[in-house]
Amino acid sequence: MTRKSKRLLSLAALLGLVQAVSAQTGGGTTGINAATSSLTSYVDPVSTLTLAIGAVVGIIGGVRVYIKWNSGDQDINKEIMGWGGSCLFLVLVSVVIKAFFGV
Repeated sequence: MTRKSKRLLSLAALLGLVQAVSAQTGGGTTGINAATSSLTSYVDPVSTLTLAIGAVVGIIGGVRVYIKWNSGDQDINKEIMGWGGSCLFLVLVSVVIKAFFGV
């Protein structure tokens, strides 16, 4: 291979590399922005759904504690802590979701 053909081959490879790099600059940003806006549109419904599930769990837990209390069960404190902790967790998850996505 001659020196001139090596230079020509190197120039062609360099131009191909520059073309490949410059072709990928604009499309990724648009896709990431579209995905971000799509994801943030789901934050409020998911947060509301989590609060609704927490309310249902709280009602069920309250009924179960009431039934145990009326039956004279001695293990009420553990039951209250379990159901109360689960309700608190679901409420905090909805708040953390909103804070994480900045909504």
